[in-house]
Amino acid sequence: METTQVMINGAPGNVAGMLIRHVARDPRFVLLPHSLTGPEIQATVHREGDTAIQLIAPGERRDALAAIRRRHGDFISVDFTHPSAVNANAEFYCAQGLPFVMGTTGGDRRRLTATVESSSTAAVIAPNMARQIVGFQAMMAFGAENFPGLFQGYRLRIRESHQQGKADTSGTAKAMVGYFSAMGVDFDAEEIEMVRDPEVQRRELGVPEAFLGGHAWHTYRLESPDGTVRFEFVHNVNGREVYAEGVLAAVVFLRRQLAAGARGRVFSMMDVLKG
Repeated sequence: METTQVMINGAPGNVAGMLIRHVARDPRFVLLPHSLTGPEIQATVHREGDTAIQLIAPGERRDALAAIRRRHGDFISVDFTHPSAVNANAEFYCAQGLPFVMGTTGGDRRRLTATVESSSTAAVIAPNMARQIVGFQAMMAFGAENFPGLFQGYRLRIRESHQQGKADTSGTAKAMVGYFSAMGVDFDAEEIEMVRDPEVQRRELGVPEAFLGGHAWHTYRLESPDGTVRFEFVHNVNGREVYAEGVLAAVVFLRRQLAAGARGRVFSMMDVLKG
């Protein structure tokens, strides 16, 4: 069986650690024992179970990458780092001709897309890697395209709850604003309610104690102008395991696209679902 070499960037972060464990035990992949990390990380090695990962600081990445390529050859990078690093990381990958899967949210998304499209490589970029939620978004996109003005005049409330360490507003929630807007709802992404307080999550929302450190609870509530009709869409994710399945599917998809000659292309998780 042909295998794909993968480097997970963002260790010692929680999502990166979870992905390292998944890739290490999946026979379709070979995990490279290296990870690009942030300037605030002092450690040089991160351990996930029996797997030791060499952490590469920003100032060392160019030389380290050259050595990794000499030793291992071609590979795909998976980026779950920090919102503040999105554009700089993408520019580094593209300058080095590195294909990548990016689940990190934040940054300048137009600039991110333009960076890949002007490069010699390709990437899968998505604010949410959970395939089932992406499928739900696809249904919403269908509604936005085919039923413009469906919810004209309706009031919308969006509340998203994530672990305390998530620095930015959910990219999935922002995407949903676009679909609802196309269906006639007057709502701005700045109105999204971000919940990051564990006490509020536990007491008011009912997030299980075990998942306060890793969850994604979203509620979209629509109400008619006269208050007689209400629609509510909810997707609650506890833990991070659901994202691993989507990330690994994206890696397999990207490898196929690269083999077919894709360059200067940005793919979405909807592309992965259809592919």
